[in-house]
Amino acid sequence: MAKKIVVLGGGESGVGAALLAQAKGYDVFLSDKSELGEAYRNQLLEHGIPFEEKQHTETRIFEADEIIKSPGIPDHIPLIKSLREKQIPVIGEIEFAARFTKARLIAITGSNGKTTTTLLTYHLLKTAGLNVGLAGNIGDSFAKQVITDSFDYYVLEISSFMLDSMVEFKADIAILTNITPDHLDRYQYDFQQYIDSKFRILQNMGPADTFIYWQESEAIAQELGKRTIIPQTLPISTHTELAEGVSITATKIIAHTATQDFEIALADLPIAGTHNALNASGAILAALSLGVSDEAIREGLRTFQNAPHRLEPVGELKGIRFINDSKATNVDSVFFALGSYAEPLILIMGGVDKGNDYTQIESLVSEKVKMLICLGTDNTKLQTFFSGKVPVILETQQIEQAVAWGYEQATAGDVVLLSPACASFDLFKNYEDRGNQFRSQVQKLIHKNS
Repeated sequence: MAKKIVVLGGGESGVGAALLAQAKGYDVFLSDKSELGEAYRNQLLEHGIPFEEKQHTETRIFEADEIIKSPGIPDHIPLIKSLREKQIPVIGEIEFAARFTKARLIAITGSNGKTTTTLLTYHLLKTAGLNVGLAGNIGDSFAKQVITDSFDYYVLEISSFMLDSMVEFKADIAILTNITPDHLDRYQYDFQQYIDSKFRILQNMGPADTFIYWQESEAIAQELGKRTIIPQTLPISTHTELAEGVSITATKIIAHTATQDFEIALADLPIAGTHNALNASGAILAALSLGVSDEAIREGLRTFQNAPHRLEPVGELKGIRFINDSKATNVDSVFFALGSYAEPLILIMGGVDKGNDYTQIESLVSEKVKMLICLGTDNTKLQTFFSGKVPVILETQQIEQAVAWGYEQATAGDVVLLSPACASFDLFKNYEDRGNQFRSQVQKLIHKNS
């Protein structure tokens, strides 16, 4: 009799997991408490996978031998607690898919920089001619790709929510970009729980594997002091000259591994700012660890284009530049964004606060920001904190108004920066929608005034 798999959640990861489970001969059922997207519903119908939407039928769910849950479903909801009480294993899509591939896995996590580091690592390996797939928090479902399992390598962007349901997964190369307070609402507002979640990226790694990390990330440094690290380590430092790893100086990245040395000027990187030097360093070390040549790395860096909504230039009008950093959904991201510009800034912030502490950016905002535009349904916390620290503070619930004010108050040489520090779902569908609307309004403004 076929083992029964129930998939909870019918998004990209859930439907991918259901398709893989079916392909491997399991008895599969998918359940989603919300309405399924049309494309996902059609995939399930096309493959004859039974499913339900807008409800969870617990009697059917409790019949499972194993549950694969979406990373968006918290562990503390009653259904998951009941499953664990009944000792029904609950895992995630990444854990399930990893069982069915012999490919080498490069797993990337961190509070900030995951997507850029993942995309750049993938691009460097692909440019070098490696047979590599891209999955995790980005691109097509890992499980869906594993059905054919045609890649020798996978570069995986891994969130803390994914890590929470990974048990036997093992990375060949793990990159931990940094750890700063984020998603604390999911971790009972306990930062240590979040740190523990991020460090699950190291579980099951052996002495032949490689761990890449930023050594000046305070939380990482403190946690490393408590743990025995089994894999080889390649640290990245912005302060120290390292014999192995990457040293980032004022002008260049200097990388050393046991077998290769590599240098590149910061001015030659395709992405600007200290945080992107860190992201590039992680990708370079991963490529060097896999034996990619200097020439191929340089070519990959030269041809890389970052994903939208990450310090993305979206237009210039009369010497005023508009930058879309909608992906900056926590304070740490805004800290890096502010540090990327020497010009005077008009900063657009706001949305759903996830327990933010704005003291980290207080001095940078006071030094660089000439006007703060609060874009959210409740801007009280932002207005209270930055009152007296910024010459002008305005608030709106309309992105068109925010862009118009930014243009009106700016002079040639200024930068209007959308870097919200908050989640987007008070006024927008998601951070992409927020960034797309910002870009659209900037383009309308340019068209109207040029």
